[in-house]
Amino acid sequence: MKTEGFVLVKNGTSQEAFNLQEITLNSLESDEVLIASEAFGLNYADVMARRGLYREAPPLPCVVGYEVVGTILEVGSSVSKEWIGKRVVGFTRFGGYAKHAITKVDAIVEIGSIKASEALSLATQGVTAYYMSELVSPIRKNDHVLIHAAAGGVGSLLIQLAKNRGAIVYAKVGNQSKVEHCKQLGADFVVDYSQSDYESKMVELLAGKLLDVSYNPVAGSTFKKDLKLIKTTGKVVLFGGSELSGSKWGILSQLNFVRKMGFFTPIVLMMKSLSIIGVNMLKVADNRPDVLKDCLENVFELYQQGKLKAVSGGEFTAEEFCKAHDLLESGKSTGKLIVKW
Repeated sequence: MKTEGFVLVKNGTSQEAFNLQEITLNSLESDEVLIASEAFGLNYADVMARRGLYREAPPLPCVVGYEVVGTILEVGSSVSKEWIGKRVVGFTRFGGYAKHAITKVDAIVEIGSIKASEALSLATQGVTAYYMSELVSPIRKNDHVLIHAAAGGVGSLLIQLAKNRGAIVYAKVGNQSKVEHCKQLGADFVVDYSQSDYESKMVELLAGKLLDVSYNPVAGSTFKKDLKLIKTTGKVVLFGGSELSGSKWGILSQLNFVRKMGFFTPIVLMMKSLSIIGVNMLKVADNRPDVLKDCLENVFELYQQGKLKAVSGGEFTAEEFCKAHDLLESGKSTGKLIVKW
């Protein structure tokens, strides 16, 4: 079928990279559903794709986007027709920046009248936070936990999940305007790295202790700093490389990014009983869709129980699409940014 979407036609700024144009969707496979989208979410991986720094992105031209909220119009032959007309949030393996999207039935959850901004804030970000803090590296009571980009979509939810577990949370942010936001979510300490070196500040706050876990979507130079702050039996969970965004020198910037992270032998991890864990939710979705679905359902259950607050960072119209993308890239946003058709 024909529909419209924001097509990534070239790498660069949001204004030059995207074009709103007609696109053609494939026919439904047996286990798929067609969603008429009312809104879609923005993720930092989309910014990386726009800048040509995200290896998983499809070749250009393409439609990126990981999640939508909308109503199911059609279903595949093996999907119950009872889904038709249901309002859902659904993961898309790209294709989310369009007025219609196709996805697997196992990648959707019925949401009823939940606001699109809240449902989308619980999708990619919620599942990522839940997967890391409950499955990959379950937080224990009194753990000392560092959360980078703590005011963002994933970070805002990680703070809450960690506090639900009884952890002591250190929230790292990039400006003073985000400090109160993190405190309201329950962070015990907030470190503004624009004011001082976060490693030095963390040493001061830890007062002789070390971290049990760091959740890090920045990588680069922060990785080696985190390793110094982690105790024996501790973990560094890497789920992004935002320090690379904004780089101007192509392959040289990428090589420098790797250099900053340093090189080490796995024997060090064994001797110190340390763990370095990489998380790529796209790969999880491809290889363990059952895990993704379980995480999504559990996140929405926590939300409905009042144990997890959805954190919206702003709603934008389709005409404001580039403005929303620029805000996300700037690092000045908090919570989840969405675009409504």
